[in-house]
Amino acid sequence: MTMAETTPPKKIALLGYGRENKSLLRFLRRDKKFRQAEFWVLDENPSVTVPKGVRTQTGKIYLSGLTQFDIIFRTPGIPYNLPALRRAREAGVEISSATAIFFERCRAKILGVTGTKGKGTTSTLIHKMLRAGGKRAILAGNIGTPMIDLLPKLDRRAWAVLELSSFQLQDLTRSPHVALVLDIFPDHQDSHADLKEYYAAKANITRHQTRQDLLFYAQTSPVTRRIAARSRARKVAIAPKKFTLFRPEDLAIRGEHNFRNAVAAATVALHLGVPTRIVREVATRFRGLPHRLEFVRRIDGVSFWNDSASTNPHTSSAAILAFPGAVNVLIAGGQDKNLDYAPLKKTLTSKGCRAGSMLVVLIGENRQKIRKALASACAITQMANDLKSAVDYAYHAARMTRNRANVVFSPGAASFDMFLNYADRGEQFRKIVHRLT
Repeated sequence: MTMAETTPPKKIALLGYGRENKSLLRFLRRDKKFRQAEFWVLDENPSVTVPKGVRTQTGKIYLSGLTQFDIIFRTPGIPYNLPALRRAREAGVEISSATAIFFERCRAKILGVTGTKGKGTTSTLIHKMLRAGGKRAILAGNIGTPMIDLLPKLDRRAWAVLELSSFQLQDLTRSPHVALVLDIFPDHQDSHADLKEYYAAKANITRHQTRQDLLFYAQTSPVTRRIAARSRARKVAIAPKKFTLFRPEDLAIRGEHNFRNAVAAATVALHLGVPTRIVREVATRFRGLPHRLEFVRRIDGVSFWNDSASTNPHTSSAAILAFPGAVNVLIAGGQDKNLDYAPLKKTLTSKGCRAGSMLVVLIGENRQKIRKALASACAITQMANDLKSAVDYAYHAARMTRNRANVVFSPGAASFDMFLNYADRGEQFRKIVHRLT
């Protein structure tokens, strides 16, 4: 039992003041257990604007004196094991989050989706399938509306479909009634202490499940299989090779990885009673989410694809493999996450050597790292100072080919060195491409 469930807290801090904690602050100030507390916003941004009556601690000192608070609500972007947070936790301060509050208060059945990539596409498909099948469902978590805002709309007959990141899962003491774990591979090594911590955070989605709960898991991932083996829940394996309801060529979304995402969503929906006809119809009509292998424009025989949501070399590899012919130009690079680019090199070597050398235009703070990693791969690398220069160079190079060419923007890295986030990065790419003449 948490402090919030026993003694009303006197002093509450919201660590990080992004979209999720803004929603949480509104909720807490209205809630009878919390509304009498003194609220503080702690944020690195010294210009942060907060509601009247809320105190702030910002800039270089925003992590000072954390032991003075009864509860600290951590935004997902703040590492759970940050030294200042660890000291506060050891001193008896409760560390919580908007996700934890949602799990405590939610009356609906919770369906949680995690994995390294594909969470957004899969959770969106599940949500669409449930609704098309006549079930009440909302979509929230790491996608869409902040989950706290949806609590009043949920009752026991509804489903809450949540896309859950490792940062949201890491400190949860409850698990969803239905959990889906997609492929897991290394990621976020700039924020997690090591791979063990990252995998443990993902495993938290099933750690507190009971024998009455359900766990769906990707058979293709060794890490995911290990997570499933330790779970007490009833297990259902996702088996794309045995799936017959639809084929990859039936889908509007490209790539073998997206076929696996669609199969995972369909398997869950079918188990929850959605009719086969509806599951197939939703899957085959779905045209994908923004910034995920999104077609932008074709000009002079050159097709441009926006895959800005790719923040990992594995997803850049998947983007390349989504095209049956050659990807003539790949634009990649961004903020480094301490990841190994060997998977990208392997893909470029295996596919590029068959189809002819691929041009890789590199941007961002880790461009030299990627260039070094791709040495001896079947790829020609070119450095660019910014995204516009990269697009201009890629367009010029692609036009030189006699056949129709593809330019794929799949960074395989975080966006924060040059952009606000991956969505901003993708929007900038779109604008640049639409200005080409």
